[in-house]
This record gives sequence, structure tokens and C-alpha cells, in this order.
Amino acid sequence: MILFLALCFVGVAIAGASAFVIFWPLTLVHVRDRHAGTPADFGPGAFASPAALRWLLAGGYRSTADHSLSGLATPARIALLTTLVSLALAGLLWLAAEVLP
Repeated sequence: MILFLALCFVGVAIAGASAFVIFWPLTLVHVRDRHAGTPADFGPGAFASPAALRWLLAGGYRSTADHSLSGLATPARIALLTTLVSLALAGLLWLAAEVLP
């Protein structure tokens, strides 16, 4: 049963990753088009940039007064958090299944 729940968390992580792949590029294009030259502009290759992901997780988009940016970045942030937390919980459940008899 524990491994089944771990597998369910992997499914939730896949759903979160799918949503992240949809909203994060839209957020980056919006930043590139409307906020070029600001600290939020991460340049090319920002999809997997640690600085860009840190900015997203920290909610750095809230410092701009652009509601459209917030509308795109908030689902991307939630999706990234869902992916990370689900994978962590799946790993913990897998470890629990290995340790417990």
C-alpha cells in the first residue's frame, strides 16, 4: 500500500511538471517582451536557470506591478512546488517501504 501511495505521488509530480512546462515558458516570454532590462529578465536559456527558478520560487514576480505576469507566474510556481513536494514525498514513502517490514 505504501508503494502504491508513492506511485500516486509520482503521478501528481508528472501532472505538476506538465503544468510547469506550460506556464513557465509563457512567463519567461512575458518577462522578455514586457520587462526587458529589469532584474527579472534572465536572458536566453532561462528555462532551467537556477537564478530564474529561485526567482520564481521566491515569488520575485510580485515586486512588479504587472497583474498579467502574476497571473502567469503563480500557476508556474504552484506547479513547480507541486512537482518538488510530490517527488520528495514519493521518495520518503519509498524509503519507508524499504525500511518497514
